[in-house]
Amino acid sequence: MNNNDNIAAIDDLKVVLKNKGMKYTEQRAVILQILLNMKEHLNAEEVLEIVKKKYPEQKIGIATIYRTLNFLEEVNLISSISFGKDGKKYEGNNSHHHDHLICTSCGKIVEFFDECIENKQEDIASRNGFKISDHTMQIFGLCSKCQEKNQN
Repeated sequence: MNNNDNIAAIDDLKVVLKNKGMKYTEQRAVILQILLNMKEHLNAEEVLEIVKKKYPEQKIGIATIYRTLNFLEEVNLISSISFGKDGKKYEGNNSHHHDHLICTSCGKIVEFFDECIENKQEDIASRNGFKISDHTMQIFGLCSKCQEKNQN
């Protein structure tokens, strides 16, 4: 993500907060920027580790991180993948549409985009009288490393 995209995302955050009668805080901006700048998906504890390393002057606790992640997801600035009892992993909503392959053993997440799948979804929706406004695809299975471990 480039700096202009970061500025636009922070501006979006400021507008959403103002519309909801909430205050803009540096802590919220820091958490959003972390997710927008990372290529991998992060859970709340991983966000906390990055805050401690890169933003030690920010006194952000885990409760603030959880509240902020929930808020940012609620207002569609970030999205998450749920791992049931193992919680969620988050990513910024700054990249192009993509789907996910998720390893049920190690939690590895692979992003992918396939034009044929996207076209097929549109076709299925159209045949059933639906107009797609949004969608997510999550395919669960075992990554190659976990498959190898299970064979040994």
